[in-house]
Formats: sequence, structure tokens, C-alpha cells
Amino acid sequence: MHLIIAEKHIAAKRIANILAPKKLKQVRVSGVDTYEFGSEEDKKIFIGLSGHIVKLDFPKAYNNWQKVESKELIDAEIITASTQVKIVSALKKLGKQATQVTIATDYDREGELIGVEALEILKNVNSELKFDRVHYSAITPKEIEEAFSNSTKIDFNLADAGHSRQVIDLVWGASLTRYISLAAGRLGNMFLSVGRVQSPTLALIVEREKEREAFVPKPYWELSANLETAKGETFQVEHKTSRFWNKEEVDEILQKLGDLATVSSITTSTKTDKPPTPFNTTEFISAASSIGFTAANAMRIAESLYMNGFISYPRTDNTVYPESIDMRTQIEVFSKGPFKEYAKKLLEQKELKPTRGKKETTDHPPIYPASLAKKSELNEQEWKVYELVVRRFFATFAEPAQWQTIKARFDIDSEEFKANGARLVVPGWRWYYHYNAPEDRLLPELQEGDELKVLNKEVQAKETQPPGRYGQGRLIRIMEELGLGTKATRHEIISKLYSRAYIHGNPLQPTKTAYAVVEALEKFAPTISKHDMTSKLEVDMDRIAEGEIPEEEVLSESREMLFSIFKELEDNKENVSEALRAGLREDKIIGKCPDCGSNLMVMRSRKGSRFIGCEGYPDCNFALPLPRGGKVIVTDKICEDHDLYHITIINSGKRPWKLGCPQCNFEEWQKTQEEEKKNNNGKIKPKKITDISGIGKVTAEKLEGAGVSDVNDLVAVDAFELAKTTNIPVKKIRSWQDAIA
Repeated sequence: MHLIIAEKHIAAKRIANILAPKKLKQVRVSGVDTYEFGSEEDKKIFIGLSGHIVKLDFPKAYNNWQKVESKELIDAEIITASTQVKIVSALKKLGKQATQVTIATDYDREGELIGVEALEILKNVNSELKFDRVHYSAITPKEIEEAFSNSTKIDFNLADAGHSRQVIDLVWGASLTRYISLAAGRLGNMFLSVGRVQSPTLALIVEREKEREAFVPKPYWELSANLETAKGETFQVEHKTSRFWNKEEVDEILQKLGDLATVSSITTSTKTDKPPTPFNTTEFISAASSIGFTAANAMRIAESLYMNGFISYPRTDNTVYPESIDMRTQIEVFSKGPFKEYAKKLLEQKELKPTRGKKETTDHPPIYPASLAKKSELNEQEWKVYELVVRRFFATFAEPAQWQTIKARFDIDSEEFKANGARLVVPGWRWYYHYNAPEDRLLPELQEGDELKVLNKEVQAKETQPPGRYGQGRLIRIMEELGLGTKATRHEIISKLYSRAYIHGNPLQPTKTAYAVVEALEKFAPTISKHDMTSKLEVDMDRIAEGEIPEEEVLSESREMLFSIFKELEDNKENVSEALRAGLREDKIIGKCPDCGSNLMVMRSRKGSRFIGCEGYPDCNFALPLPRGGKVIVTDKICEDHDLYHITIINSGKRPWKLGCPQCNFEEWQKTQEEEKKNNNGKIKPKKITDISGIGKVTAEKLEGAGVSDVNDLVAVDAFELAKTTNIPVKKIRSWQDAIA
């Protein structure tokens, strides 16, 4: 029996359907769906994993943060634990029957490791098993059939490189996170995450925010005039001095300007606008970011499109199409359907010569559309990403765009003014790829010596602006330049920073917690916050993949680095703790109490419930409610009415809830309650438990049996006590309470 292992279930099913000569047979093994065809003597069985089916961890003895020193984790034993019990069981069962296994996981460092993890499980039950590897970049009939006709060997060096990353990230993340969290007194769900790639990335965001805060705006003035031609056409011109730094100078010029302007010169030229290069992962994320997709969402959708055979593998550094792809045939795929007009136009070219980027690799081609999708087959977001990939692919074969540019100069009482115009005369590649296209800037028809009427003159007062915050696409570009993370992990690092409540918004804005962590690290253990250390390890992991150095050498080097960092931390133990605690306190301040002027802060009651309370307690009892769940982010936006910071609530897997000013929010709630009383004869009409979405009939009966019959009862009750009475998980009760609140 021949066993074929794909990275995901959907990939296994698609590959099986492509290779099967007739209808597949679906068989459930240990609760996992597999697909098979062929006779008993020549049977092929396809099974999909769920990414990594095992994970690295420390033995349970190391789990106690209070008893096990953070530093002990550096040299601690590392074990492998199963994360997908059913899949592991199915592999063992099938492995005993198999004579050959083909690893058909994604072809990259992570995919190679995932395949080797599965192979090791199989070899433990069948040491005589023969194995090989297939590589493909798109799950299409042509690619899959070619891959299975040209199988190769497993690259154990590549898998070792992936394994080394797992070990290094586990050891660094666990030991440093534990140390910093204990130093700050932030345990449980409020722990402070620190990581080899995560922390230098966060430092970049904090550094940019500090540059913005330190920026001192400088006033300047702009002088413009509105002109009118003899035909009544109007347009604006600016003084040749773009910025006046002296108000007296611009006022003096303004006073001397009359009501007549003369065209002193007209210069017309043509500007060539070159087509874009093919998409690699970084360029794709950047482009997707510019049309409203977060990095994580763009990659999630791209992964789904790849698994369904619509686009090629989305994790690639390559920006040069390989000669093995028949470009004309690939474009002909789109001769029917919504892109036929564009495909036919390209196919008119005698030679299809695509653009080339600076990076050329041999593992995967740039991202390109692998097959034609119908709009009805995809949801709205999937179609937008698919269309982006298709249009970029077309644009790389198109001719340059051409702009006609006009530079006009004008004389108004011996002062030179200017106006620039541009008009797209040859659309070229921009006809195919319309995203973020500059608009035409048209000027009326002008000749040298023409006299124009000056309708009005205007001086605008402005200030220089601080450097902008990083958008996700821009940050990923910088991470790539600095060697932080890989094409497969950069978007995940940004997602982690959001989930840890270190950043919010897009462009990315750091919280006070982020400031506290980064400043403490930069002051007392700067190695962690700099990119040099992590980029050095990235290079070393690449060398493992190339077979230049053994994995153990890099792991040993990383542990030595970590020991030196811990020496820095331990030499400054008290200072680290003090700096973190002081910084974290600031992240809880909402504003000043309206009753006594003390700080209003996010607090917890003895029972663990959250609220905004006054530091002046017990002399001052002012308080505001907070939702029960989620992390509270204090933003820099201030309510004009109450002078309190706006807050945002972050719940894992959900959109951020912009609560706004907590005082405004509370007053709005009170107003709603009063209106409800008026509409119900002075009483608030309770909602029945059975009306709440997500609470089934049996559960509603359990709740009512425990004395909870309406929404108000459920909100007010203690989740732990109710869980004991009803045997409903605390998490579920809290999620209902949060939804109602």
C-alpha cells in the first residue's frame, strides 16, 4: 500500500482527485477522512495533516513559574507532544500496512519539517518503510501530475532548519517571557510576551512612535493663486518657493502681486512608467495592505486560494518567473470568463516577456494565478485577493505606461509661479492593474506669452508633520530588510503583537505596555530589542538548510546568546522590575476623576471583576463599569467632554471593540435604560434567556433551574458559582455575559 501525506485535508482530497483514474473511495481511519483508489495490491491512500501534528514543549516539571527559574529553561530537556491525536493514530494504523510513503506537504522549511514529523511517526511503527518526496507550487492537474512523475528525496537539512527555529523560538520565548512577566508581576492571562523576533519588531514600532512624540512641528506658509484663461478655464498655481519659513517674506510678496499673470514658459515631455515586478510574499502583502487587508488576513485568504488550486504557493521570495512555466498557455486559461478582455490583449503580443525582480530563488515561482476561478466560487474577500493576483500577473507582461507631463511657469509681477500637469496617454500596464493609480492632473491649453487673470491669491499656514506610523505592509518590508523573521512568519509576528495588546490600530500604534517592555529591554538587556542578534540566527538557520553547518551548532550558539542576555537581566534585576511596574501602571490610567482629581485607573475587585475606579478610594467612590472580557487598550484619543482617554477592547479572534470614552458609554447606557423604562410603564422589560442567540433549549432550562431566567440575572450572577450549579463551563457563561454587556 502506498500512503501519500499532504499538509492539509483539503490538499489531500484535491491531489487524490487529480491522480485518481476514477471515483475516489472515502474511508474513515481513527476518525480521520482518507481517500483511496486502486486494487488491494496497488492501493493508494491519501491523508491530510493539520499543519504540525506534534509540538515541542518542556516536561511538566518546568511548568511552575514560581518554582522553576526562568534561566533553567535554556538548558531544559525538550520533548515532543502530539497535538492531533486522531491524525497521529491514523498515521500509525496506516503506517503498519504501508510499504511506501510519499511526503506531499508544502515545499518550504516548515512544510519539510511537517512532513518529516509525520515520517518519524510512521517509521516508529514500520522501520522498513520506503519514502520519497514530491514538490509542487500549485495544486493543479499539470503541476501535481508532473510532481508525482518526478519524485525526489526528502531534504532533511531543510527540516533541521525548521526544527532549529522551533527550538530556538520556544527556548527564547518561554524563558524571557517568564522572566519579564515575573519581574513585572504580570501572571496568568496578563503575562508579558517576549520573543526573539517579536521584541525587535515591537522595538521598531515604539521607536517610530518616540520619533513622532519628539518631533517639533515647524510653521511654514504656502503661497498660491487661482488663474483664469480667456476661455474661462480656472486652475491653481503655486509660488516657486514651496515653503516660506518667514511669514514677513510671504506677506511682502503677497502685497506686490497684481491681477495679471503671464505664461513665461511651457515644457512638455513624456514620462515612462515601468510595469511592476511579479509578486513575492512581501510584495503581495504590501499590495493587499494598500487595498484594506491586514497581513494575516491576506495570507489566510491566499493560503485558501492556493489549497483550492486557484493561485500558486503564496510563501515565496522569488520575483522571477521560471522558464518552466508556459506563460502563453497560462494566460490562455483566462481567455474565457471575467478577465478575457485582458488575456486576449496580452495574447496579441508576439513575445510574452515578463518583468523581473531582484530576487530569484529555485524553490517556488512568484505568486501567480494557477487556474480560472468563477466569482460565484469565492466570497467577496477571496475574489478581491484573487483578482489582485490575476491583475498583477497580467501587468508583468504588459507594456510600460506613458504620461505626458507639462511644466508651466508663470510671471506675476516678477514673482515666479508654477503648475505641473500630467496625462496618461498610453495606459500600458495600468489598464490591467488599476490599483493606487495616480489621477490625471490636467492644465488648460496654454501658450508662452498668454495673459491670464488672477482671480485671487491665498497664503496657507501649515506645519511640518511627524514621520508616519508604520502600516502592516511597510513594517513587513522593513522586517525583511533587517532579517527579522521569514516570509512565512512575519505576518504572524504582527498578529501576535495585536493579540498581546502591545499594538492597536492600523497604522500600528504601540500601547504604554509596549513602551514599558521595550524601554526596560533597551536599557537593561539591549540585545533582545535589536535586530542584529535575530538576523544572525536567521542566517545560521539558512546555513543549516544548505547543509553548511549542523543544527546542534546553531542551537548551542543561540543558548550562549541567551545566557549572556540573562546575565544582563540578572545584573539589573531590581531596575528591570521597577521600570516595568512603573511603565505598566501608566497603561491603566484613563484620566482624572471628575469628583476629586485623582487618577482614574483600570482596577479589579476582590472577586476579580474589572472596573474603572478612583485612586482616591475610600475617600472617593467614583467608578465606571467595564466589559467583563477582553484586554483593555487605553488609546491616545481624549474625549472632549470628559477629558478621559478612549478605550478599545480586544478579544482574541474578534474585531476590536472601540468602546470610546467610558463615561460617554456609561451615560448612553443609562439613557437607554431610562427610555426602556418609559416604554414599559417604569420597568425594564427583561429579555428571556431563551431569546439569547447561542443558548440552546436544554441550556436555558439548566439556567432557569438555577434561578437565572433573564438577561439581567445572567449579567449579575457570578460565573464560577453558576458553573458549579449547572455544570456549564465558566468560559461559556462569561462569553454570554460579554455578548450581553
